[in-house]
Amino acid sequence: MKYINLYSYLLIFLLFFSCTKLNEKFRSNLEEGDDIAAAELLVTAYNMLNSPYQQGSRWCLQELSSDEAIAPTRGGDWDDNGRHRAIHLHTWNADNDYLSGCFNSFGAAVFQSSNVLRNNPTKQQAAEARFIRALALFDMVDLWGKAIYREDLINFKLDPIILEAKEGLDFIIKEVNEIMPDLPSGVPAFVASQNAARVLLMKVYLNRGAFLNRESPSFLPDDMNKVIELANQITGYTISLPGKYFDNFAPDNDEKSTENIFTLYNKEGVRGGSVGNTYNTIAHYNMNPGGWNGWATLSAFYNKFSAGDERLGFDYRYTGFDKPNPAKNKTVGFLVGQQYNLTTGAPLMARNPSTQTLSFTPEITLRTSGSTLETAGIRVLKYAYDYASKAGQKNNDWVIYRYADVLLMKAEAILRGGAGTAAEALAIVNGIRNNRGAAALLSLTLDNLLDERGRELYWEGWRRQDLIRYNKFLGSWETKPESGKPKELVYAFPSQQIAVNPALKQNPGY
Repeated sequence: MKYINLYSYLLIFLLFFSCTKLNEKFRSNLEEGDDIAAAELLVTAYNMLNSPYQQGSRWCLQELSSDEAIAPTRGGDWDDNGRHRAIHLHTWNADNDYLSGCFNSFGAAVFQSSNVLRNNPTKQQAAEARFIRALALFDMVDLWGKAIYREDLINFKLDPIILEAKEGLDFIIKEVNEIMPDLPSGVPAFVASQNAARVLLMKVYLNRGAFLNRESPSFLPDDMNKVIELANQITGYTISLPGKYFDNFAPDNDEKSTENIFTLYNKEGVRGGSVGNTYNTIAHYNMNPGGWNGWATLSAFYNKFSAGDERLGFDYRYTGFDKPNPAKNKTVGFLVGQQYNLTTGAPLMARNPSTQTLSFTPEITLRTSGSTLETAGIRVLKYAYDYASKAGQKNNDWVIYRYADVLLMKAEAILRGGAGTAAEALAIVNGIRNNRGAAALLSLTLDNLLDERGRELYWEGWRRQDLIRYNKFLGSWETKPESGKPKELVYAFPSQQIAVNPALKQNPGY
């Protein structure tokens, strides 16, 4: 067992994927005569990001561990051996399958990206593959404090390389800067581009002080100035006009979003991830279509919004939504209060008892029962449901990087000592709020900027990272009464990885 490691377990799975005939030609400006093996392997590398990102394991580790999302146990539903509760309460251990699933997914992304490089890729294909690998390694540093990858994909007797946080971030910076000239520009958001690479570098520089000292983050002016410099280089995007916020997440967001910089491709009948689970996990059984009656947000987080903020949601009309919705029920955003049939306007009822109205309440507990079993918790639907899609695959591309995030990171970098004034940072934030229908802030502090990041980027997979950077992840909230311990600032490495990789040491405290 000494020489067996993560990637050897994945090898059969990955070889299956890399040899599968893909009928579509990946839409990344591949020209006639390109090496087909490299092109197909590149598609597979992109696909490796679907599982952790599209409301999958990475999303759960980033969101369910925070004050933004909760997956309550509802009677016998959503118990799953307590894995959801453990993430929310910060009581996870090395055997939690969210940890193993996420670690394996990013290991697969690193492996398959490296595999592209062995198969005669073009310069652009190689650059895209190295971007995917750098992104996966960044997530490893974020979640576990180390980056793990393999240079030699032939000799599996060699252990993978384990990079400590500083080494990992330095490697990512070097990789991204090297590939920048070979990445395309002016391509669809689902193709790794120069602007996507700039956002990744922004994330590295903004979080470096937190990743290197999680208990007491500090931020170097040089790092903050790099964030600002990179933000200024990202052009060609605009904040969505009033009433258009949810265009960024619609089934045709690849065509009408003005903000999306890097997304994951979803197309019915072609390929994609489980973006439909953004609906399934929150929708009640009696909604149309019915869901799994599960996840919710916390009332304290919901209360961070002010009336009139379109990010709260509204009767959003979009391509493929053909229901009259006479009750003007929200079709996106935060679903709270009485829910209605979108076709007839009739009030929906609970399933058990059927005499109870289906009215989602702000109050939520980690275990619900009795009269609260089906109705507790405000439900969050960020991606408009793709009614036009008849199969399981929905067409909303999954958003990883968005221009609003770029601007908010720039404002934060200014407040943390980068070049610029507080008035400039305030103007950036108020420019976004104006388009969202929210009143202008009178001043900008780190505290209300964190709140604004929550309002703008809710359920997009950044909350844990933000809370760590703001030194608030170990706090308590309504469904997590106890403050956390420093070990919780990184996750435990999965038990099986410790068992099969003798060079990998468990994070302290686990």
